[in-house]
Amino acid sequence: MPTVIVNKRGEDRIESGHPWIYRSDVAEVRAEAGDIVRVSGPRNRVLGEALFSDRSQIAVRMLTRGEAKADEALLRRRLEQAIAFREALKIEGSAYRLIHGEADLLPSLVVDRYGDYLVLQALSQGMDTLTPRIVALLAEVLAPKGILARNDPRVRLLEGLEQKVEVLHGEVPATIEVTEGRVHYAVDPFHGQKTGLFLDQRENRTAAANYASGRLLDTFSYNGGFALALAPQCDEVIAIDISEDAVARIRSNAERNGLNNVQARAMNVFDELRELERRGEQFDTIVLDPPAFAKNKASVPKALSGYKEINLRGLKLLKPGGYLVTCSCSYNVGESAFADVIASAAADARVDVTVVEKRMQARDHPVLMTVPETYYLKCFILRKLG
Repeated sequence: MPTVIVNKRGEDRIESGHPWIYRSDVAEVRAEAGDIVRVSGPRNRVLGEALFSDRSQIAVRMLTRGEAKADEALLRRRLEQAIAFREALKIEGSAYRLIHGEADLLPSLVVDRYGDYLVLQALSQGMDTLTPRIVALLAEVLAPKGILARNDPRVRLLEGLEQKVEVLHGEVPATIEVTEGRVHYAVDPFHGQKTGLFLDQRENRTAAANYASGRLLDTFSYNGGFALALAPQCDEVIAIDISEDAVARIRSNAERNGLNNVQARAMNVFDELRELERRGEQFDTIVLDPPAFAKNKASVPKALSGYKEINLRGLKLLKPGGYLVTCSCSYNVGESAFADVIASAAADARVDVTVVEKRMQARDHPVLMTVPETYYLKCFILRKLG
């Protein structure tokens, strides 16, 4: 069997429960790109079996520990366990995450369900090699009408893998109709962000709807997830996104759901927040749900500045007694750092705010306790005091 020997630091990392071993902690390799390898420590003690990459800085992604085998039975069991967990959640909607990579002990594999169709991403050499087996198992266990590979994320380039989108099983239409709570969406699985929708905010939208009222400003709106979920509780909704395509989707989705109080504007959010403040506009509810500002550690200082800016503007635009839903999906900006930014913004805005709810990604995107990277989405629901 192909083998990899890691140094003491790599061994300690595996023992701590983290599945990633970096190239700098690999002492010896007798394997090819994408192999399933037996991993041993510096004293030849078998540590488990793993996916191997000869290009990525993450050279080893652990699948098992000790003598357990990473075979067909293991893949089936992990898939069935992940699917059973989602079924137990009784999710109100037909779009949700089935496989969440490391948190389902299937590192670098993402599978999302959109009604009768599945969309997967294989983000490492090893998982790319396993894809035909994964697809066959998914087809057998779930009998979907089609399975699409959205293997176009840039991270695949770091693995030396081609970026491509292809149907691997059955047929997949250009548009899929799905529901998320009471909201109906038309999803573009071939070209939409991620695998078609941002599914990790579903439960935060439901929570935010409990506080929404009056005039709502939804920023970085994309498909209008928050705008559409909160619109029934609000008199007027303004959804802003820089993308003209996203704005067209918001309008289409608002019409699909019979929501006549939703306006969608294609604008730079930073510029529009400043302009709204200059005009003295006020809102009862504001949502700040930007894309990841910090893609890596080097970008954290600039990201913190960006979070500070939008939260400062948002708090100034919010009426006393109003609610601010503010989010960060940057793993590199931790919860405490994000909270500090919000507190600093409140101090600079000379307002007092209380935390009503502190939330995270939806339950179908679980967090593995030994892998902090799986906890990436932070969401605070705040109330501005009068």
